[in-house]
Amino acid sequence: MFAQSLSRWLDRKGIHFSWMIVAITFLTMLTSAAALGLPGVLLQPLSKEFGWTTDQISSAIALRFILFGLIGPFAAIFMERFGLRNVISTALTLVALCLALSTQMTQLWHMFMLWGLILGIATGMTALVLGAVVANRWFEKRRGLVIGLLTASSATGQLIFLPVAAWLIEHHGWRMAVLPVFFCCALVAVLAFLLIRNHPNDVGIVAYGADPSVALPMQASAAHMTLLEPLKVLASVSRNRTFLVLAGTFFICGLSTSGLIQTHFISLCGDYGMAAIPAASMLAMMGAFDFVGTILSGWLSDRYDNRKLLFWYYGLRGLSLLWLPHSDFTLYGLSIFAMFYGLDWIATVPPTVKLAGATFGKERAGMVFGWIFAAHQIGSAIAAYGAGLSRTMLLTYTPALYTAGAACLFAAVIIFMIRKPARAV
Repeated sequence: MFAQSLSRWLDRKGIHFSWMIVAITFLTMLTSAAALGLPGVLLQPLSKEFGWTTDQISSAIALRFILFGLIGPFAAIFMERFGLRNVISTALTLVALCLALSTQMTQLWHMFMLWGLILGIATGMTALVLGAVVANRWFEKRRGLVIGLLTASSATGQLIFLPVAAWLIEHHGWRMAVLPVFFCCALVAVLAFLLIRNHPNDVGIVAYGADPSVALPMQASAAHMTLLEPLKVLASVSRNRTFLVLAGTFFICGLSTSGLIQTHFISLCGDYGMAAIPAASMLAMMGAFDFVGTILSGWLSDRYDNRKLLFWYYGLRGLSLLWLPHSDFTLYGLSIFAMFYGLDWIATVPPTVKLAGATFGKERAGMVFGWIFAAHQIGSAIAAYGAGLSRTMLLTYTPALYTAGAACLFAAVIIFMIRKPARAV
C-alpha cells in the first residue's frame, strides 16, 4: 500500500515509479559491492591480528567469488518464485548479519563461513542478474541506460566505502570499518521491503515507455521452471563457440579485475610502502573512471562492433597490468594506471551482454549470461587465491600481475573467433 501511494504521488510530479525501483536496486547492488570489496582493505589488518597468511585469507575470498558467480544462473528463478522484494530484503539482511558477526570472528573457519559461504550466496542474489531483471520488467525504453547505471553501481560502492573503511581501520581498527556497510545494508533492506514490487502492474502502472492502451501485465516467465533449468540451458550451449569464447574471455575478465586488483591492490601498494588510505583512494579513483567507462561502454555497444570494443578493452587492460609493477607506485604512476585500468574495469559487461543476446536471443540471453558471469567469478576466485599464494610463497604479487596481463592480451585476440552478429540487438 505504501508503494502504491508513493507511485501515485510521484506520478503527480511527473516521475515514473520505475525510477524509484532503479534507485533502490542501485543502492542494493552498491552496498553488496561495498561488502564484496571490504576484504581487500582488511587483508593486512586480519593478517597482523590473527597471524593468518595472505593465501589463507584469500582462499575464503575465493570461495565467496565462486558462490557469488554460481548463484547467478539460479537467481532469476528465485526472483520469479519468491519475488524481487523478498529476495532483495533477504539477501541484504544476510549480508548485514554476516558483517555484524564478522566483528566477533577469531578462527579462520569463521571467516570461511561468514565471508566465504554466507556472503558469497547472499551477494550472488543481488549481482548483475538483478539489474537485468529490473531493466526488463520495469522498462520498455531506456533499458540500456538502466543496465549501464546498475552495472556501474559496483564502482560507486567502491568509490564511497573503501577510503572510509581505510580511514576507520587506521584510526579505530578493522571492526569499525565494517559498520558503515552493515548499517547501509540494513537500511536498504528496509527500503526494499517497503517499496520494491515485482511488476509494474503491482502498483497499477505499466513499464516505463510502454503504451498503456496495448501493454499487457508482465507474466512470470520463469514460474514454471525448476532449479534444473539453468543446468539444461548450460548443457544446450556448452558446445557453442560463441558461448565458449564469451565464457573464456569473461573468465579472464574476472582473473584480471575483482579477484586480483579489487582484492589485493591495497596489500600490493603496502608492499611498496604506500599507506592504506592513499591506496584505497587510488582504488576509488579507478571506481570513478570505471563509472564513466561502463556507461560510455553501454553507449558505444549500441553503435559499434562489440567484438572490436572488447578487443580494445582487454588489450588496454592487459598492457596496464603488465606496466603496473614498473610504475614505481608513485602518485603519478598509479594515477596513469588508475585511468587506463579504471575506464575498462567492467566496461566489458555491455558488449558481452549484447553479443550473448545477439547469439542466444532475448529469452535465453539472461540465463546464458548468468553462466558466462559464473565463469567470470571462477576466474576471480583463481586470481584471489593465486595472487595470495604468490604473495605468501614468493613475497611478491608480480607473477600474478604478469599472468593476468598476458591473459588479457590473449582474450583480446580470441574475441574475434566470434562471428560478427548479423544484426544489432
